Amino acid sequence: MNDRVYYQKIREAESGIPDEYPVVVSRETADGGKAGVLTEAPRRLAAKLLVDGVVSLASAAEAEAFRTKQANAKRAYDDAVTAAKVQMTVVPTTDYERLKAGQKPGK
Repeated sequence: MNDRVYYQKIREAESGIPDEYPVVVSRETADGGKAGVLTEAPRRLAAKLLVDGVVSLASAAEAEAFRTKQANAKRAYDDAVTAAKVQMTVVPTTDYERLKAGQKPGK
């Protein structure tokens, strides 16, 4: 294929993609590509992959489900990071009782 024609096809495919970061679905390829994997890609890269025939655009329902799953995974990760930052101090019972009573804890 002529380079000029190839890049023209990429530009045409790019202009036909409405989202800035569309969700694409991989196709099975001869070099071991796995079919059915969803991913989000920049419009230009998605157009190139479409022209190369290794992906297809995901349906609106597939894209929404993918983005919801990604948002839930991000939220779970953020919660885990926040939980790891929680600091705890173990206070002996006698010191706790003194703190409740308003006295200075002893050593």
